[in-house]
Amino acid sequence: MSYPSSRIADLHAHVGTTVTVRGWVTHVRSSGKVAFVVMRDGSGILQCVLVKSQVPAETWERFGTLTLETSLAISGEVRADARAPGGHELGVVELDVIGTSPVDYPIQPKEHGIDFLLDNRHLWLRSPRQAAIMRIRHELEQAVHDFFYARDFTRCDTPILTGAIGERAGLFATEYFDEGMAYLAQTGQLYGEALAAALGRIYTFGPTFRAEKSKTRRHLTEFWMIEPEMAWYDSKDNMQLQQEFVQYLVGRVLERKAEELKLLERDTTMLEKVTGDFIRLDYSDAITLINAKGSTTKWGDDLGAEDEALIVADYDRPVFVMNYPKEAKAFYMKENPADPRTVLCDDLLAPEGYGEIIGGSQREDDYDRLLKRIEEEGLPVDQYGWYLDLRKYGTFTHSGFGLGLERTIGWICGLHHIREVIAFPRLMHRLRP
Repeated sequence: MSYPSSRIADLHAHVGTTVTVRGWVTHVRSSGKVAFVVMRDGSGILQCVLVKSQVPAETWERFGTLTLETSLAISGEVRADARAPGGHELGVVELDVIGTSPVDYPIQPKEHGIDFLLDNRHLWLRSPRQAAIMRIRHELEQAVHDFFYARDFTRCDTPILTGAIGERAGLFATEYFDEGMAYLAQTGQLYGEALAAALGRIYTFGPTFRAEKSKTRRHLTEFWMIEPEMAWYDSKDNMQLQQEFVQYLVGRVLERKAEELKLLERDTTMLEKVTGDFIRLDYSDAITLINAKGSTTKWGDDLGAEDEALIVADYDRPVFVMNYPKEAKAFYMKENPADPRTVLCDDLLAPEGYGEIIGGSQREDDYDRLLKRIEEEGLPVDQYGWYLDLRKYGTFTHSGFGLGLERTIGWICGLHHIREVIAFPRLMHRLRP
């Protein structure tokens, strides 16, 4: 018999009626006369109850064949039950197996090593914890678009293959027909600056690539970046927008994904303090702070992960570290008029030791200074002619930043390693699945 179909999440609208739910088996158990099938369909978890005396013999026999991750269609009466997962259960009248699953399903309810889990990532994603992380990622991605849409930013897409690079190292290169070498984009920023001159306020959201031989818990070779670029914003305007952006993202997850955070056993105490103004710390003061705590990092050096952890240890909210030495930062950052040794930039460090989640700066808008910096970096000037044109034809004050999506998710979820926050992580020694 044919019954209306329903997702598990929509069963509240079908209490007292008979429907068909399709999904995958997560647990089975039987007392001999009563059997239980717990299934998931991507929208929720549902307990289904079979009473041997009330179902056809073939239905009871099919129950006996069920194994972990068998796909099936179950029809039954929807009953409200506060004790059941999701608040409803199904009184089964029909059970049909769609796809069998061998008893040696790789992901079992026991401890597995991380390499084994990553080798089986395509199946590991079905676990409740991984599904919760993916839902939080989705919520954050939607929140990004909502934040900028409400502020009249234009979403723009920039090239993934490019001849003009934004950073010194970590390049994936390939021969590009007769045009020489092309590189997988490390950033969409340079193109974003051109778009800001046309549209005022824009943002890009796409994959970026870094060929850094790093095995730390904070690095992926392929990750996603959100990169706004704003005409007429100076460094202070830029940091204010960053603060509002991060506060919005954290608040959105706290409001809409509380169940997922609970499943991840995330203590949200620190996240709830992200509402106040962030700490602002000059780079020179940061060096003094970490040196007093035993760091040997000298003025002029970039800050490492251990330095960042020392900085945020004293604070319960994100910290801006501002005005780094120009030698430690990229060529496109504007020279600081108050101290020409430094540039008008900031790194936003997440609390709890999660490190940098945003890098931003006011962009150098002086043609001659930018050209000099390109030459000092040994970059091919001919590849940056179009970028210099932005300063040649109506130069303007502008700023922007990049937020690393995976690092932000890792912090909000309270995860040790960001390899869990992207569906199929690309690491230095991992290209499959």
